[in-house]
Amino acid sequence: MVIEYLKFRVSPELRETFIQKDAEIWTSMLASCPGFISKEVWIEPETPAEVILIIRWTSRQQWEAVPQEQLDKTHKRFEQEFNHDYQMIQASEYQVRKFPQTPS
Repeated sequence: MVIEYLKFRVSPELRETFIQKDAEIWTSMLASCPGFISKEVWIEPETPAEVILIIRWTSRQQWEAVPQEQLDKTHKRFEQEFNHDYQMIQASEYQVRKFPQTPS
């Protein structure tokens, strides 16, 4: 499993709108992609101007197989519908190497 970690800066009064638009536009598109597992939104109560997105993929190959044209189209739609300033301040990739044991 591969984790895509994205951190955004958005004004605190627009944070919930950002999260809603992200779910409506980005998450719905990603959910249709092979290899997409899940997506979580993390917010830190002490840092209201940041939003962290955790996206789980089956493999890096499936993540990278999402067509650039589809990404560009989705980005353009998000920009048009959110229509406020925001900034990606971190983008990282993590590999999950050990999975929790399930009780027998």
